[in-house]
Amino acid sequence: MNQRRNFLQSLFFVPAIAKSNIGASKSQVVAGDSKSSLSHRFKISLNAYSFNAPLTKKEITIEEVIDFCGNLNIDAIDITGYYLQNYPQVPSDEYIYSIKNRVHKAGLSISGTGIRNDFGSPNPTDRQTEVAFIKKWIEVAAKLGAPVIRIYSTKKLPDGYDWKQVADWIIESFDQCVQYGKKLGVIIAMQNHNDFILTAEQAIYFVDRLDKQWFGLVVDTGNFQTKEGYSEIELVAPYAVNWQIKELITIDGKVQPMDLKKLVKIIAASPYKGYLPTETLNPGDPKVIIPPFLKKVSDQLKPYM
Repeated sequence: MNQRRNFLQSLFFVPAIAKSNIGASKSQVVAGDSKSSLSHRFKISLNAYSFNAPLTKKEITIEEVIDFCGNLNIDAIDITGYYLQNYPQVPSDEYIYSIKNRVHKAGLSISGTGIRNDFGSPNPTDRQTEVAFIKKWIEVAAKLGAPVIRIYSTKKLPDGYDWKQVADWIIESFDQCVQYGKKLGVIIAMQNHNDFILTAEQAIYFVDRLDKQWFGLVVDTGNFQTKEGYSEIELVAPYAVNWQIKELITIDGKVQPMDLKKLVKIIAASPYKGYLPTETLNPGDPKVIIPPFLKKVSDQLKPYM
C-alpha cells in the first residue's frame, strides 16, 4: 500500500518540479538570480489609440484593429474604452464578451484599457460623478480581463487654487477608485499627460499617497515635456504598472525621435515586468506606420526577453 502511495505521489510532484526548472540554470532556480534571463518578461502590446483617426472617423472598427494586431508578432492590445460601443456609456455584457472572445481568438491578451475623466472641479459633487463613472468602467475592465485601467487627474489647474490643494482632492477621489479596483482585481493607473501632471515629482506625489499594490503610473514616455525627458522617465519607472512607448520625446524643450535603446535600458533597470504598450501618433496610415515602429521596439527588447 505504501509503495502504491509513493508511486502516485511521484506522478503529481515530479513533473511540477521538472517544469519549474525549464529554461533556468541550477543557480538561477536556487538563488533566484535577479540578473537571469527570467528577470524580465517584457511583452509588446499596441495601444488602440494608434488608430485614433480612422477609428474616430469610422473608417475602421475596433474588431478590425484587433485582427490587425493578431497578424503582428506582438502579445497584446490595449483597448481604449473610447472605441467600444456606446462610449461613454457602458456597453452591454454581450458586447464586452464578444470583444474579449475576439481578442482571445486573435491570439492576444488585453494589456489594459483607459477612459477620459477629469477630477479638476472644485465642486465635490462633480468629482463624485467622475468617481461613479470610473467605477462603471472598472467593471468593464474586469469583464474584459484588463489588468489595468488608465485614468487622468485633470486637464489644468483651476483658477484660484494651488497645485497641492487640487492634488489632494484628486487623490481623495482616486482612493475611492483604487478601493473599488481592488475589489474587482483591476489596478488603477494614472497617466502623466502634460496637463496637471507635468513632472516626475508631481506624479510620485500621487503614488506616495495611495495604495501602491493597486495604484501606479502609466508612464507616457512622450509627455514629460517641462524637464529632460529621459531623466523624468527614470525617476518614475519604479512606479510603473503600464507604459506608453512613443516615437518622440522632449529634450531641452525640443521634440526629437525617441532613443529606444536608451529608453529600454531605463525600463530594464527598473522592477517593471510585463506589457510594454506602444503608441504611434505620426500622421499617415497606421497600418503602414505601426509595423516598422514595433520592429524597432522589438529589436531593442531582444536582450531582455
